[in-house]
Amino acid sequence: MFTIEEISEKVNRIRKENGFPLVPFVIDEIRYDKEGDKLFIIGRDRSDKSAIIGNSFVIGKLREELGVKQVTVYSKLDLLIKQKKLEKNLERIRGTFLEFLEPIIQAEFKFPPRKWPEIKADEKALVFLSFNAKAMIGFAEKLGLKTEKIGIKYTFPKISYEPIDGSLRELFYPDEEKLKDIAKERGINLVIADFPFDLKFIEDVALLNPLRFLHIGFFEAKYFFGFEKPVRIDKDAMIDFVVDMVAEGLMESTDGANLIWWAWKK
Repeated sequence: MFTIEEISEKVNRIRKENGFPLVPFVIDEIRYDKEGDKLFIIGRDRSDKSAIIGNSFVIGKLREELGVKQVTVYSKLDLLIKQKKLEKNLERIRGTFLEFLEPIIQAEFKFPPRKWPEIKADEKALVFLSFNAKAMIGFAEKLGLKTEKIGIKYTFPKISYEPIDGSLRELFYPDEEKLKDIAKERGINLVIADFPFDLKFIEDVALLNPLRFLHIGFFEAKYFFGFEKPVRIDKDAMIDFVVDMVAEGLMESTDGANLIWWAWKK
């Protein structure tokens, strides 16, 4: 439906007509998801991706011209990094009770677009409402997990959960030992939260950050699962968290700057 040549010509024309400098870029592939009316542009590397996006203005104009619901740009480099992490994590779960995650990993190998199979996992999960609370809950729901949701008091008033005591820093850097102990007390072997790692086993309890485990960025998670800002935060912890996410390619610098600015105004 769409060709690399057509998209390249339109991007260059939009840049020229709106005062953006003409910079060279390479598009490796175009993918169109007819079901979701979404166009995915895959640039050669991150500089190509930046040139195509054009500070969000260029890509917004391109979406209007093409008349599609959504246009998203990825770099081939980022997708290759994702593939490597998926390969590693697929091996890590084999032979464990987390093997039910394999169909999701296999689906992510084909991303974009994102098409997850329907799964009804016969497992329970303790979901800790950390910064990406909606994504943590949404991930568990997509897998059909039986969940118990807990979180720091007065942080997510729009979400139903069991409040517990804790510092606001735990929204960004969850307390591994505390959550492991709570899970063990309840006979639960899986904890889902915004851990600063993808997967760790402590005393037969799996601590899982699905966004890092599947290498799903903040932008993708926001549109796939939704996003709810916490009403109380630790500003310093949030800055550290955002910087870590941007450095690992899991958050766009623009999103990070907007989140830090929002936090600093609170």
